[in-house]
Amino acid sequence: MTADPKIFQNDTSQDRDSGANGTGVDSAQRAASPSAAVEPGRANRERPTRLDLWLHRVTVLLFVFVCAVVGVLLVILPWRPEWTDNRLLLTYPSLRAMVANGFFRGICSGLGILDIWIGFWEATHYHEGERR
Repeated sequence: MTADPKIFQNDTSQDRDSGANGTGVDSAQRAASPSAAVEPGRANRERPTRLDLWLHRVTVLLFVFVCAVVGVLLVILPWRPEWTDNRLLLTYPSLRAMVANGFFRGICSGLGILDIWIGFWEATHYHEGERR
């Protein structure tokens, strides 16, 4: 039975004969233990494929774009006349009064600024993969 050389870095003949700690456990038995096994998806996490890399880039780009657009709309739109003068709010006068309140408009603009900040943070903290 041969052991995988990637699993054992310091494999000496003494370890094979008497065991690493004198218990008589050889390296082949240690290789069969679950703690010494290599994790199944580990190689894929270390080296992503080109497709995975580009999908990740496009996803981050779209996320930043959506955050920027929604954020700018939430900052500007509550202060425009279209915010209260639309077909939905004309049929519900109590909802129109709540949406026309300055406090509600300020909350919406604050959420827009927060959304822009999240997109900016995601763009500046983007990295390709694990750094060693």
